Amino acid sequence: MAAKETKFTSYMGATPPQFANRSEEECAKILDYYRIPWMYEPRTFVLERDADGNVVEAFTPDFYLPEQDLFVELTTMKQAHVTKKNMKIRKIRERFPEINIKLFYKKDFLKLAQKFDLSHE
Repeated sequence: MAAKETKFTSYMGATPPQFANRSEEECAKILDYYRIPWMYEPRTFVLERDADGNVVEAFTPDFYLPEQDLFVELTTMKQAHVTKKNMKIRKIRERFPEINIKLFYKKDFLKLAQKFDLSHE
């Protein structure tokens, strides 16, 4: 039996999003519930290049909210493993100071999931 594809009404992409995990999909459902226009992984930021100009490190935030001009990265990893993402967020802020970006941690997502009773979906 094929998984049911969720239809998003506030999604602004041309093709259906392919989420990396369930938490991203649940976050998209919350954005849709509040009719907040969103895009999924619309931009990759190059953080480092080698001497030949090849990309060595890049980062693609999970969501972009155009009305807020805000990129959102969601991490539900254990706090001990979040250090690498925090470093990438810091690099984006240093290299692209005009970019607004927010990292939502597992505790933030759990609060949202509890508020919206997402455990039953």
